[in-house]
Formats: sequence, C-alpha cells, structure tokens
Amino acid sequence: METKRVKIEDTARIHDRELLEAAEILREGGLVAFPTETVYGLGANALDEAAARKIYEAKGRPSDNPLIAHVADPEDVEALVEYIPENGRKLMEAFWPGPLTMIFPKSPAVPYGTTGGLDTVAIRMPSDPVANRLIALAGVPVAAPSANTSGRPSPTTADHVWQDMNGRIDMIIDGGPVGIGVESTIVDVSCRIPTVLRPGAITMEMLREVLGEVKIDPAILGPMGADMKPKAPGMKYKHYAPKAELTLVEPAEGQGEDAAAVERMILRVNELAKEKLATGSRVGIICTDESRDRYEGGLVRSIGARAKKETVAHNLYAVLREFDDLKVDYIYSESFSEDHLGQAIMNRLSKAAGYHIERV
Repeated sequence: METKRVKIEDTARIHDRELLEAAEILREGGLVAFPTETVYGLGANALDEAAARKIYEAKGRPSDNPLIAHVADPEDVEALVEYIPENGRKLMEAFWPGPLTMIFPKSPAVPYGTTGGLDTVAIRMPSDPVANRLIALAGVPVAAPSANTSGRPSPTTADHVWQDMNGRIDMIIDGGPVGIGVESTIVDVSCRIPTVLRPGAITMEMLREVLGEVKIDPAILGPMGADMKPKAPGMKYKHYAPKAELTLVEPAEGQGEDAAAVERMILRVNELAKEKLATGSRVGIICTDESRDRYEGGLVRSIGARAKKETVAHNLYAVLREFDDLKVDYIYSESFSEDHLGQAIMNRLSKAAGYHIERV
C-alpha cells in the first residue's frame, strides 16, 4: 500500500485540520514522518512498545539503538523521567525548543522498547512549527529517529523520506526542506558531568557557556566496540552513509583550515580522483564554494561555503543522496575544522566514511 503524503502549504500558518489525521495515526500506534528543524523524523507513540517496534522494522534499525522521545512542552518531560537534574533544567531554559536532546533517568511510563533497553530516555522539544503542533495534537510523546532506512543519509526533504519509506509507513507530512540539516546535539545530563554523545547545532562552546564543564564521549571520536551498548542514536552503528565508498581527506592533526592545509587537501583529492577515473570508475567529489573551480575531473559538488559552516550542514545529506542517485563508485571529500558546527559536520562525515580518513 502506498504511503499517504500530506503537503503543508504554509508552515507559517498551520491549520490543525492539516495535521489531525496524522495525530490520530500516532495515537493509534501508526507511523508518521514529519519535518523538524534538524532532519525529517519517523514518528510513533513513544509510550507504545508495539508502535516503537514498528519504527525499528520500517527502518531496519538495530533494536539496541535507542529512540528520542519528542515533546511539545517542557512540562511534558515530568511524566517521562524520574527527575530532572539541575543541568537539564538549565539547558531546557537556554535551548528549548530547539535542536538539543537530553538523556534523563527514565520513568516506568517509558517502555524499554523505546529506550533500546536502557534505564535512560532521550528527550527533545523541536522548534519546527509543524513538528511541535503535530506532537501537541497527538497528545503523546513521539519517538522519532530520522525517517530513512537505517545507515543511509538522513532525509532533509519529504522526497528523501518517500525514497526510503514509501509503502513502509502510514503518512508523510511534507513541510518543505528542513532548516539545519544535521541531527540534534545529544547531551547526557544523567551523569555528574554533562557529556556530549552526539554533536549538533548546539555546539560545545554554547553548552559550556551555560554549564561550564562539559565532556565529550569518546565514541564521538571513533567507532564503538561491538560489545558496547549505545546510550544515544548514532553512536555505535555506521550512519549517514552513501552507497559509494567515501574517503575523507583532512590535514594532519592540529593544522586546521589554513590556506596551506586546504591546498594539500585539494591536491590529494585530485590525485585520488584521477587514479579512480583512470580505471573507468565514477567518482564524486565533495568540495566547497571556495574550492569548486580547483577540481579537474569527476562529478564535483559544492557542499556549501567553508566560511559559513551552516550551509555545509544544511547541504550535507542532500549531496550524499545525490551521489547515490548518480551511482558513483567512489566519493572523496574535503574535511573541516572541528570547532563550533564543524564538529557536527565532521562527526557525520566520519561515520558516513566508516572512519576511512586519509591525512595529508
């Protein structure tokens, strides 16, 4: 059966009638994909274990990969958690609604099928008006990972969702392209020192302004072991990956994005692309607006402006999906400094490449 698709004509003036059917589907245990400010989410009732199971089945998602419960109001958190740590309250006041997920000790109301078997629950309050109103109309917290087949680049348009989920879910709410383009920052506030489990648009620098001391989980810096249990989505398994083999080319550690380092990256990407093109392979190159004219062959796509990292984040998944459509065999990508939003961009690119990184 084909998935129903509903277009929101004006996201600045949402009418409840556009969302009532979707809200009812969620209440009754069905699946609805909807836009958020980060990426499109695949929603189900977070308090219904059978509904959560449908998310895992539709995505082909490992069952130990926890889901994020989305709420429409900070007051909705109380019923889902044992308590709210002071650090959690500070972050809620500073960044909600917005692209920040927090990990709390869960209450008995949240089934283990939603939390991936963990005694903690991930919660977020989205700022996207479609998402927020849909959750409010549903009257239940909505578990919603990204609305893509597990492992693929996350969807930033309803068309991306349609490619992966048509026939697998009940409805797609089309609210147009998302704003940010990478998933929310995840911070564990259930431990003494708040710990970032996934970087995003709420950067480490922003978190430290509010909380002072904040740690980074080692899983952000490299792959998790097979015997380790992920505390948040995107930590353990290969994520965001195109079908082609992706290689990141980055400067030696600590060299940043100075002109000499960027020049070395460009030269090496050209060398690698030339080698594969000589064998008859289709090659994709991910570059920036500043370097687009420096590449000599292959399918060259700018991901945005190096001077404006928000454009890179916004375009990242769309470029990876475009290379899937173009059926390239190999992709070579420039890298970015890991300060501010660059940390989130490099986290996604590194996972998409399976940590296949060449340093120059």
